[in-house]
Amino acid sequence: MSNAPLTVTLNDERPHDLSVAPSFSTNGPFSVELANEGQAVHVHLHIDDELSRAASLSEGNHFVDGGQTKTVEVFVTSPPEPVSGKLKIVSGHGSETRYVDVTVEPGSGGKPPVDVDETLSKPKQPEPEPSVTESIADVFPSVDPRAAPLFGLALVALVLAVALASLFESFAITLGAGVVVGGVLAALVLTMR
Repeated sequence: MSNAPLTVTLNDERPHDLSVAPSFSTNGPFSVELANEGQAVHVHLHIDDELSRAASLSEGNHFVDGGQTKTVEVFVTSPPEPVSGKLKIVSGHGSETRYVDVTVEPGSGGKPPVDVDETLSKPKQPEPEPSVTESIADVFPSVDPRAAPLFGLALVALVLAVALASLFESFAITLGAGVVVGGVLAALVLTMR
């Protein structure tokens, strides 16, 4: 078993030629080295369903220039028991195809296990709805929340004074409504200090 790279030789004997070991075994992440001995070529890598339970590719399609060696990372999650599957290697848009039997043994793997806190399984309690007093305190942050009843009373007095002044159209009632409005404004100013 090895974490050494799996080497694929391209264009060694003829165009689109593939040369690779028939099997590969690992217990952790590894790389596939695409070593091109000839002209530029497209290479496609694919992991079958069985192998994908423990391994995944960083990318499937690759262009390898002539004389270039390209490294493709294969990520491995350590399985509880050995996982075997096939890595398909295709060159020249399907001209040549090879399959490598890959076995991933339990071991160090490429990703550390994730500890899950027990509190994550419990639903979060919703925040209680704010009371009327807290809502008023949010609108007027410099006002003491204990003054909320005063605001409510002031609002009722203001509405009543305006309604009576407009209903009776009397100078005395309009003057009284003005006094109420002035008193309400004065009280509001005093509570904001």
